[in-house]
Amino acid sequence: MKRSEVNDILRQGQAFIQSFGWHLPPFADWTPDQFRARADQAQAILSAGLGWDLTDFGQGDYARTGLFLFTARNGSAADLQAGRGMCYAEKIMWVRDGQVTPMHRHIVKAEDIINRGGGDLVLKVHGAQADGTVCRDRPVTVACDGLPRQIGPDQHLRLTPGESVTLLPGVWHSFWAEAGDALVGEVSTVNDDMTDNVFEAPVGRFARIDEDEAPWRLLVSDYGGF
Repeated sequence: MKRSEVNDILRQGQAFIQSFGWHLPPFADWTPDQFRARADQAQAILSAGLGWDLTDFGQGDYARTGLFLFTARNGSAADLQAGRGMCYAEKIMWVRDGQVTPMHRHIVKAEDIINRGGGDLVLKVHGAQADGTVCRDRPVTVACDGLPRQIGPDQHLRLTPGESVTLLPGVWHSFWAEAGDALVGEVSTVNDDMTDNVFEAPVGRFARIDEDEAPWRLLVSDYGGF
């Protein structure tokens, strides 16, 4: 992806989020220079991977296979292992109509995926075989807003605005929006995309960026320069 494309997507994403009355934390508006000037004070932001993020999953076709997200808070693996402290994370995502996040599961993380507004959020959901691979020949039961819902192997789970699904570790899922772009929330246990995500097919975590212009805002993937 070109940095100019990334900059445009970030601006559009911020406007989309704000159109629903959501307000991001103050550091969302920091310029790269402001981030560098405050790096010593912002170690908790940097180490937790908070902030702007987008990926094309290494496929080079963001419009078709990609995801835009902002991580607002994220706890630590040490707290999660201890069973006390900051054991949670929160993201807000802009899921485009027809834009797919590929089939994956988590080893540790449990998450609520919430349709906050806009179009429908559609998911493929599967259980796992004994070896952890996708099980496509049996139904799986998930909790949707506290109520059990059984999803057959050939069925999709459709979440309209306000609805949510709880996905426990090991549950395979892929998602996209229909009938318009969707504002999607994620509330979960501590998030670690580098070690806790298992994709059915190999993907890249971050987009490869062609620096054709200066960044408007830093991505989480830019933090390695600090």
